[in-house]
Parts: sequence; C-alpha cells; structure tokens
Amino acid sequence: MSLIVCRLILDKCYNKVKYKKEHKMTDIRKLLGLKIKEIRQKRRMSQEELSFESELHRTYISDIERGNRNVSIKNIEKIAKALKVSIKELMP
Repeated sequence: MSLIVCRLILDKCYNKVKYKKEHKMTDIRKLLGLKIKEIRQKRRMSQEELSFESELHRTYISDIERGNRNVSIKNIEKIAKALKVSIKELMP
C-alpha cells in the first residue's frame, strides 16, 4: 500500500516538473517570436518580405512569431541577417 502511495506522489511530482519545463520552453519560443515580430513591424516588413530575405517559408515565419516552432540557430541567424540585427538582439 505504501509503495503505491509513494509511486503516486512521485508521478505527481514528475508531472509538475515536466509541465514546468514544457511551459518554460513555450514561453521562450513565444518571447522569441514576439521579439522577431516586433522588429519586423518596426522595419515595416511583411512576413512575406521577411521570408524572402531570410529564405524561409512564410508560414514558417508565422509559426515562429506565434511561438509554435523550435527554431534552429541557423534559422535564427538567417532571420537576424534579414532584419539587419545581431542574433543577440533577437534573444528575449
């Protein structure tokens, strides 16, 4: 009986930690996306223009800006060059 209770407690703790890690990742993706969108709009660029300049698909740019994509560092570099900013300036 106590083994079952311990297992339930451990599972509950693990799920909280797992949720917090996933939640933080989502926040980071959303913050990066918002930063990219903010800079793009300040430069009066459309998603289409940014996608052309960065050689990435427009829907991919849209997904990044909404925080729905894990972006590789290579693609972050492409976006930074297209926006004429440093990678550091894109980081939330």
